[in-house]
Order: sequence, then structure tokens, then C-alpha cells
Amino acid sequence: MRLILIPALLMLLLPKDNWQPNPPPALKHKFIISAHRGDHVIYPENTLAAYQEAIKNEADYVEIDLRTTKDGQLVSMHDGSVTRTTDGKGYIKDFTLDELQMLNIKNRDTTRKERLKIPTFDQILSLCKDRIYIYLDFKAADPDQAYDVIKKHGMEKQVLVYINSAAQFTGWRKTASKMPLMLSLPDSVKSVAGMDSFINKYHPDILDGAYNQYTNDMVAMAAKYHIPVWPDIQSAGEGPADWNKALDKGLMGLQTDHPAALVKFLKEKGLR
Repeated sequence: MRLILIPALLMLLLPKDNWQPNPPPALKHKFIISAHRGDHVIYPENTLAAYQEAIKNEADYVEIDLRTTKDGQLVSMHDGSVTRTTDGKGYIKDFTLDELQMLNIKNRDTTRKERLKIPTFDQILSLCKDRIYIYLDFKAADPDQAYDVIKKHGMEKQVLVYINSAAQFTGWRKTASKMPLMLSLPDSVKSVAGMDSFINKYHPDILDGAYNQYTNDMVAMAAKYHIPVWPDIQSAGEGPADWNKALDKGLMGLQTDHPAALVKFLKEKGLR
């Protein structure tokens, strides 16, 4: 009975207004892979080396974390502090760019001799243009400034923005109304009706969240709205068992810590 009722329910849940989600950058594969903080299996997270590795390993997106320095420059680092990932201590917002460039990124592989630095947004876009899309986790920056850099590189159609606050959402809608914005589905949303309410209230262009919070019916409903669902599956232990569960839910995109292995897995299934 449920299989009969759900399609009818989905038709009733389609948007009642004229809102349509902004499409993501043009899809290059059936299944979309986002490399979490770059491909950092070998290289440290959020470095140009990790982003280059993601390109080499055929990811669709490289996820970067955008922050602002003391002198108003845009750089990529997940944490607000440099302490965990560099040989320095303190907060990004308290360093000038020149001061940050004096720091070295910590490397688990002590046999490697190259010194890796905190990359600027300009450097990242120069590396990635026409090679891999940008999944911009908008940690602490100004939408106008970030969009100016994106336009300078001619990458308006090669970026999506992950939103962390209401102010960011309204800021980006004002700055670049056609930019695809990704929102995480709250943990409290566990049903088709709950997701419908969230979509109609916030109008996301792409949905994120934990892959295991989605059901087949929720993924199907998002498709009725033409909203991609590309949630997080990243973990040190993720592997084929997790990826098969995601496929069973009807998901066609994931953010992963193991892009090369996931690409190989998908190719074996004819999904790349």
C-alpha cells in the first residue's frame, strides 16, 4: 500500500509557488564525488597538493573551507585556529596573510621534504578552473568579496556554496542570486513530510547532511523538486559497505574522505 500512496503524496508536495532551485554546475558523471578538504589520504587537508590529488583521482568537486585573515585576505582552512594543522598557534583572523605564509602545514609523512603552505582562494581557483568544481564551505568570509574573486577567475558556473548560517544564506542570495546554495538537512528531519516542510521554508538548491538520515522516499521527494542530495559519508573507515548503503537509498552523490577508492568502486558498478 505504501508504494502506491507515496507517488501521489509526492505530487501533492510539489512547490505551490514559482520557486525553482538553482541547478548545480553541469554534471560530468552519473554519480558525483566531492573530495572532503581535498584528497587528503596522502597529502594534508586543505592544501594545494590535496586539491591536485583530488583532480588526479577524478573527483567532481574539491571541498574547501573559506576564512578571512586579519588584513582581509581569503584563505582555506577548516579550523578557525592554525594550531591543529600548522606549526603555529592562534586564530586565522588574528594573522595577516604574510604572517600565515610563514607557517608550515603539518605533514603526517615525515619523509616528505616539501613545505606546504596555507593556500589563498586565488591560488585554489587558479589550480581548479576547468579541472574540478569548487564546493565552498563558507566558514567566515564576505559573500561580495568571495564572489568578486570567483568572477575574476570566470568560475561563476563552477562553484556551489555550503551555507553555515542564515546571514550567509541571505548574503549570498543578495550577492549572487543564481549561485547554487547547499544546506544540511537538520538531524530532526526524519520523514518526507518533515523534509517537505524544510524545503518549502528554506528553498535549498542542494541538500547535504549525514547520508544515513535519508530514506529512499526522502531522496525521491527531493528529486521531484529537482534538488540533488549529496550528503556526507566521510570517515576514516568508510568503504564499500557504506557506499552500497548509499546507493541502496538512491543517492547519486557523496562527500568522501576516499575519492580515489570511491571512483574505482563506482567504475566497477558502471556509475562513472
